[in-house]
Amino acid sequence: MNRRHFLTTALAATATAASTTRLGAVSIDKAAADPAYVIKNHGIRHTVMGWCFKPMDTVVLAKHCKDIGLVGMEGIDRKYYPDVKALGMDISLVSGHGFSNGPCNPKFRDEVIAKLTEGIDVAADVGCKKVITFTGMKFDGMDREKAIKDCLDTWKVVLPHAEKKGITLVLEHLNSRDSSHPMKGHPGYFGDDVDFCVDLIKQIGSPNFKLLFDIYHVSIMNGDVIRRLRIHKDFIGHIHTAGNPGRCELDEHQEINYPAVMQALLEIGYHDFVAHEFIPTWSDPVLALRHAAMVCDV
Repeated sequence: MNRRHFLTTALAATATAASTTRLGAVSIDKAAADPAYVIKNHGIRHTVMGWCFKPMDTVVLAKHCKDIGLVGMEGIDRKYYPDVKALGMDISLVSGHGFSNGPCNPKFRDEVIAKLTEGIDVAADVGCKKVITFTGMKFDGMDREKAIKDCLDTWKVVLPHAEKKGITLVLEHLNSRDSSHPMKGHPGYFGDDVDFCVDLIKQIGSPNFKLLFDIYHVSIMNGDVIRRLRIHKDFIGHIHTAGNPGRCELDEHQEINYPAVMQALLEIGYHDFVAHEFIPTWSDPVLALRHAAMVCDV
């Protein structure tokens, strides 16, 4: 075999392999979305943020999730919890207070304590192990050090109850850069630096207080997603996905390499819930969810 023939053959083989990979189970291309795909692996536990799929009926969405192989739902009205449980799926995360009215602002302290306490009780009743919390928004005249102390002091009031019930509070980091949509970014959010959020978690010092690592938000605010997963692995308690930019599908029109990120989760020993929290733009939102499950099937 002469050199020219060898190079031609090698390049053809490489192109074929690349094409196969591109359209395989790890492809992010919309064209690779398989309308019959069912989750094959169980390295992570796929779930979905239901609010993203409105106005689809929650029970209808739950049945689609079950068909795809997702094991849970979150971000839905609590009245639907029995329907989800009846399908044999979990409630993967229970809401507490909202992201605006957080403990960094002392005027929301009592509200945060009451709503987190209620969320912990609801979670325990439905067999969920996690309740979400937030820092809240910055406000006029805010003193940063006092805001940090107010956050820590408020969470410390609630944590003994969480520990008693076997519930973990997960602090979500949110981006403050995207102002295009009220749920794509949150200008003014206090906890917009994931490393800062981890520092708060370290100061709390409880195994029942961890980080909700939202890959979309971290990509926007901090980047270097895989390295940060590795650095913060001991503090991660929950994962969210979405394509960046746009909080869209996990397809070729966004910049995050989700197959590699999912593999990194396995490498750091994370095998818990990964909730798909993208806002569908495809004409078939169920196919978009199935595609996300395919892309992240590790």
